[in-house]
Amino acid sequence: MGKITHMPVQERFVSSDDALIERIQAVLEELRPAILQDGGDIHFVRFEKGTVFVRLHGACVSCPISFITLKMGLEAQLKAKIPGIESVISIDD
Repeated sequence: MGKITHMPVQERFVSSDDALIERIQAVLEELRPAILQDGGDIHFVRFEKGTVFVRLHGACVSCPISFITLKMGLEAQLKAKIPGIESVISIDD
């Protein structure tokens, strides 16, 4: 008799990072209306070792207090709602 070979079934498992990224994006979506109201916008870029990387757009790019919004607003909310978030950093293109 020939040898029976089992082919692995490919499945997409949701990793803990995937679930965490979904939570991060949900919190950012909750906060976006306030940022949009002031003429800015924010987009999630990536999550890496406790740090959330975002990209600021619109009025946020030239706003002198965008750092305060980033740290006191976005970072504070993410830390309060999601354990394991250590910081939020804005990156340029």
